Amino acid sequence: MAFILSDQIGWHDGESWMQKRLHVPFQENPTSPFLTPYASRLLPKAPLLALGTLDDAGRPWTTLLGGETGFVRPLGQSNIGIKTLVDSTYDPVIGILLSSSHDGVSAELHNKHRIVSGLGIDLATRSRVKLAGKLLAAALGDVATHATKATEAQIVLRVEQSLGNCPKYLNRKEITPTIPEPARVSSSLPLSVEAVELLAKADLFFISSSHDHSTMGTNNRGGPPGFCRIMRNDPSGTILLYPEYSGNRLYQTLGNLQTTPKAGIVVPDFDSGDVLYLTGTTEILVGKEAAALLPRSNLAVKVHVHEAHFVCNGLAFKGQAGEPSPYNPALRFLATERAVGLDAQNSNDRVVYAKLIQKELLTDTISRFRFSVSDAEAAGRWKPGQYVALAFEDELGAGYSHMRDDDPSSLNDDLVRSFTVSSSVGGVLPKDEFEITIRNVGKVTAFLFRQNVRAGLEIPLKGFSGTFAVDQSGGETVPFVAGGIGITPLLAQLSDLDLERLRVFWIMNMADIGLAMDTFERYPLLAGSTFIFISDAASAIVRGQELQTTPPLERCGAHVFLRRLVASDIQGQHDLSSIWYLCAGLRLRQAISSWLPDAKLIYESFDY
Repeated sequence: MAFILSDQIGWHDGESWMQKRLHVPFQENPTSPFLTPYASRLLPKAPLLALGTLDDAGRPWTTLLGGETGFVRPLGQSNIGIKTLVDSTYDPVIGILLSSSHDGVSAELHNKHRIVSGLGIDLATRSRVKLAGKLLAAALGDVATHATKATEAQIVLRVEQSLGNCPKYLNRKEITPTIPEPARVSSSLPLSVEAVELLAKADLFFISSSHDHSTMGTNNRGGPPGFCRIMRNDPSGTILLYPEYSGNRLYQTLGNLQTTPKAGIVVPDFDSGDVLYLTGTTEILVGKEAAALLPRSNLAVKVHVHEAHFVCNGLAFKGQAGEPSPYNPALRFLATERAVGLDAQNSNDRVVYAKLIQKELLTDTISRFRFSVSDAEAAGRWKPGQYVALAFEDELGAGYSHMRDDDPSSLNDDLVRSFTVSSSVGGVLPKDEFEITIRNVGKVTAFLFRQNVRAGLEIPLKGFSGTFAVDQSGGETVPFVAGGIGITPLLAQLSDLDLERLRVFWIMNMADIGLAMDTFERYPLLAGSTFIFISDAASAIVRGQELQTTPPLERCGAHVFLRRLVASDIQGQHDLSSIWYLCAGLRLRQAISSWLPDAKLIYESFDY
């Protein structure tokens, strides 16, 4: 393919500002001022093309076209042709680009040289290429069938910029074509129930932006399902917030939003073919501003939605979900959705540290760590059932890397970890000390387990928070289900509880029995209220291991069962409260939920 070499594209003011704001070393803009050979090869193989443009009011909109390979073709001299079924009734981008096109009449005179941008993408291979340029021609053909509003469109674009992108945060999907039968469900704000449900499960959206209405860019944002959060959705306004994960640090989309804070977003439903179109104004949040609204984020974008359209069955394709991206971080919740605590580092100028002063090994994989707080006033007082957030970036951070296939999850790992405080408030410890009891399960906990107390390790303390407190005010016996280390949030509350009105169902493996023995030595009255289920006892006996630790547990007064917990162990407990407290893994929580369909479950999970 022949192409004409042009001058190199520089950074515009917004891109330069973002790179300086985020301390990015200078690099040349890798964008090519033409349709590159890579783009020419990828576009015919890509079954999808996100396409963005501006309406007459200068607002960006985005759509998602395609469904099968070959619908986009290079035409030579940096031009591409698009031929595909579209929703000619409700799709805002098609409405803009073909606003003067009816019955095959070209939209050239009205829309020629209108700026456009695109993203050709193959989700099966996680390949993508960005495009920007101008509209040359567009026309509508005949409707696909008399029963549908789908119409064949032909569009010709001149590509003036192209850039290949990395595969991060793209969750694999196999795309299959369908014939759309669009029906608009909602075109007003607040967002409809259907739109809210789509955002809650969406793991991908496409965003278009412009720089001073002269050039445009379209790209995707992906992550775990629900990564784009709804801050507000009521008659006073609709606001979305999404995190900006670690990327190539070009900041082209954010650069556009810096100079021209407007965005057009399309959210596809790959299961149903439904689609949500949004346009609005944006705010870029950096550092503490981002973390205050979306904890564990250093960079985020707030979108004030001004107009939205939810269209049922408006897409010409569906997608079968495949492998999630290994680079996806854990889902981040809004500060208002999940209490993550007052950040001691954000709330004042005093840096607070937790110094490791004691370590006690309870089992081969569980230890208790005691810390002293450098500034208890600045850190704030914790409450029973809360957790502490500690920051390990200074000790374990590896610096910036664009791709890290050996450890992809580390790129968005802020190395902030939350641990349940296992010591009571106002107990035997001084007011400026607390304890955590944790299992060695990852690189942060492994780092703690390796520490020598005499080394004087000091970790920045981000704050205390959580609301997992057992309530006995109803007068009934309260049940608590713990899975292994899940006993820890209860330990900090025992001094304030009536243990005779507490019934603990504690599920553990043989390796965790040392934790149970330590717990009953510290809180001997708890044993009589505790039913212990040793899940791997049967397999241990088969392996010839002796259960030598079971008699001591029974002598403490605990009720010990050498088997798994089953439904009959907790069903029919009429003397117990209908409110059950759980601190356990997902599978055990699901089992308890199915066994007790009428109970109210309050749980602290291991998922965060």
